[in-house]
Amino acid sequence: MSTAILTSASIGRAEQFSTRVAFFIAGFGGAVWAALVPFAKTRAGLEAGGLGLLLLAFGIGSIIAMPLAGALAGKYGCRRVLIASSLMVCVALPALATVSSAPLLAAALFILGAGVGSVDCVINIQAVIVERAAGKALMSGFHGLFSVGGIVGAAGCAGLLSLGASPVTVSLVAAVFTAAMLIWAAPHFLGFGGDTSGPAFALPRGVVLFIGVLCFIVFLTEGAILDWSAVFLTFTRGADPAHAGFGYAAFATTMTIGRLSGDAIVRRVSRTTIILVGGLLAASGLLVATLVPSVLAAMVGFAMIGAGCSNIVPVLYSAIGKQTLMPESVAVPAVTTLGYAGILMGPAAIGFVAHVASLPTAFMIISVFLIGVAASGRFLKV
Repeated sequence: MSTAILTSASIGRAEQFSTRVAFFIAGFGGAVWAALVPFAKTRAGLEAGGLGLLLLAFGIGSIIAMPLAGALAGKYGCRRVLIASSLMVCVALPALATVSSAPLLAAALFILGAGVGSVDCVINIQAVIVERAAGKALMSGFHGLFSVGGIVGAAGCAGLLSLGASPVTVSLVAAVFTAAMLIWAAPHFLGFGGDTSGPAFALPRGVVLFIGVLCFIVFLTEGAILDWSAVFLTFTRGADPAHAGFGYAAFATTMTIGRLSGDAIVRRVSRTTIILVGGLLAASGLLVATLVPSVLAAMVGFAMIGAGCSNIVPVLYSAIGKQTLMPESVAVPAVTTLGYAGILMGPAAIGFVAHVASLPTAFMIISVFLIGVAASGRFLKV
C-alpha cells in the first residue's frame, strides 16, 4: 500500500490551499521573467537569433528537471522538492535582472527553468493526490491559479516598471513575494510523493503515453497562440502591431475564467464531455480565426480556443490519478515533460509549416489535431 493511501485521510483544506499557492508560484515566476526579457536582451547586446538561443535554456532546464523532480518527490516527498524548487526561482530572478553576459544569463535562465518546471511537475503530483483524497473535482481550480499567477506576475511587473522601478528592484520584489508565498504554504505541502513502488524513471506507456500525447497537442495549441497570435493578427489580418497583443489576452482571459469555473462544470457534466466539447470549441476557434477575414473574428476565435482548452489538461491530469499502470510520481513527470515539449517544439514546427505553406495552414492543421483530442476522450477513464 502506498504512503499516499496511508496518509490520505489527513489531507484537507490546508493541503488544497498549499496546492493552489504552488501553482500560483509556478505561473508567477515564468511571467516575471517574461517582463524582464527585453531588458536582458538589451543588457547583453543580443540580436533576435541570439535571444532565441538564450530562451532555449529555460525549456532545457525544465525538461531535464521534471523527471528528476518527480523521482525526488517520490523518494523525499513533495514538500522538500517544492521548497527547493521555489527557492531556485527566488535566486534566479534577481540574477536574470543583473548579469549581462550571455553565458551567465543562460545559466540563470536554466536554473529558473529547472525551478519553475520542477514546481509545475511536483505540484501536479500533489494535486492528483489531494484531489483523489477530496473525492471531488479540484484540478481545474488548481490549474486556474497558475493562470492567475501569470496575470499577477505580468501586471505587477508592468506596473512597477511603469512607475520607474528598475528591473533589479522588480526582480527583488518578485523574489521576496515568492518567498513569502512559499513560507505561507510550505507547512502544508505533502511530506510524501505518491506511490513509490515503481521505478524512479520510466518512459510513458499505454494510457499514460496516450494522455501525454493529448497534453502535447493542447500545450502545442497554447504555444501556438502565445508565439504566433500577434504575428497572425499583424501580418495576416493587417492589425495595428500595437493592438496585436490583444489576441493572446483574449485567449488567456477565457482560459483563466474557464479554469476557475472548471471544477463546478466538471461536477455537473462528465469529464468525457469536457474533452469532447472543449476540443471541438478550440478547433472551431482556430477555424473562425483562419477562415473569417476579420481582426474581430480572429479575436473571437482566440477567445474560443482559450475557453475550449481551459479544462482539457486539468481533466487529463485527473485521469492520471485514476490509472494504475504507472505510479503518479513517474506518470505525472512523463506527461508534464511531453506537454512542455509541445510548448517548446510546437511554435518552431508552426514556423516551418508557415514557411512552406502559410500560417493559416499551420493553424488549420492544429485544428485537426484538436478534433482528434475531442474524439479521444471516450477512450479514457476520466
